[in-house]
Amino acid sequence: MNESTPLRLAVVGAGPVGLALALHAANALPDAEIALFDSRPANKDVSGDPRTLALSLGSVQLLERLGAWRPESAQPIDEVHVSQYAPSLLAAFASRFGEPELTIRAADEGVPMLGAVLSYGAIVAPLQRVWLETERREPKRLVSRFGASVVALKNVAGGVEVDAGIAERFDLAVVAEGGVLASAANGELVAGERRPALHHDYRQTAWVGTVTFEAPAAGAPSSSGTKGIAYERFTRHGPAALLPLQDGRAGLVWCVDSADDPVRELVAAQRVTVLNTIFHPSTPRLASVSPLKDFPLGLSVERTLTDGRIVRIGNAAQTLHPVAGQGLNLGMRDAFELVRSLAWRRDVDAVLRRLEWQRAPDRWAMIAATDFLARSFTWRLPGAGAARGLGIAALQALGPLKSAIARQMMYGSR
Repeated sequence: MNESTPLRLAVVGAGPVGLALALHAANALPDAEIALFDSRPANKDVSGDPRTLALSLGSVQLLERLGAWRPESAQPIDEVHVSQYAPSLLAAFASRFGEPELTIRAADEGVPMLGAVLSYGAIVAPLQRVWLETERREPKRLVSRFGASVVALKNVAGGVEVDAGIAERFDLAVVAEGGVLASAANGELVAGERRPALHHDYRQTAWVGTVTFEAPAAGAPSSSGTKGIAYERFTRHGPAALLPLQDGRAGLVWCVDSADDPVRELVAAQRVTVLNTIFHPSTPRLASVSPLKDFPLGLSVERTLTDGRIVRIGNAAQTLHPVAGQGLNLGMRDAFELVRSLAWRRDVDAVLRRLEWQRAPDRWAMIAATDFLARSFTWRLPGAGAARGLGIAALQALGPLKSAIARQMMYGSR
């Protein structure tokens, strides 16, 4: 590629991160030729996918910039409440002063919201709609390859070959999906070599679903459940979280020790009873829980985002524990920074070198933080839980540090 030829960009994966990157590149790189690949059929309706996701304020702002934010489909997060079930070493402290807790409010940070909760379909469907509308306006440089599974990526001189049945040459390929292609991105299909990655099995299981709340007792103040409030509770088994939904329900993420799973053998009524005992006393009481799905939890991280002219972002680059709910937001920031760097300069190799060190502080800080918290639930060291509880209490007392943590969660490292 030189100054007179347009950049040819392949985006592999039409999930939230891949679509956001393709659309941002279409807007910011007006001369670039962009091909978007995904194995799903073009006519498949993704709007009904109910998986619950939490977006940071930075991710919401990116979707707004792309014209793909639909506030009517989202529940803003006005407050985050983090607490820990008091371990034995803190029992006396908790009985007198209360359990360790941390409250972060949008109003205190001077922002309209800390983030928002919405379904996977409510993120992907508007992004795909805007992308297809943009493609229709510029069919000569934008193309969708839905129903095309990418089976191989190969670095070649000055570019990369993308094989989706027919090998095509591009200046740059961005892998933005997990699943089968994540294995290819990890090296099985990249230039015929397997790239080493960081892996760790947390030996934890995440149970996910939705919950409803009890109606307030007669004469009691009206309660809207977790309307606008996200609750995270650290228990001896692992973290549990309630994410507010528009209809007054909440999305549940309940992480437990896989070898000592207190959830699997319980019926729905028993699960409600247990959940009502583990959350903070200020959490509205639960009335029911939906059927839950379980997922094993682990860490999978590529040491670098780039390999020649192949870039990995989102789940193709890192799969994190859900304790901080930051995996998707990290991928969205990767996408934004890559496109911004490409808009500044034409030298693709220089852009990729810059991307590697530019994204490292944000990326590794988030990886380290979530990994530390996830591993801390597996420690059997005396006082480990007490230390985590004291850390929560200290953050609540130190306003400037709490605000810095809030900004990190909203925007990442800047």
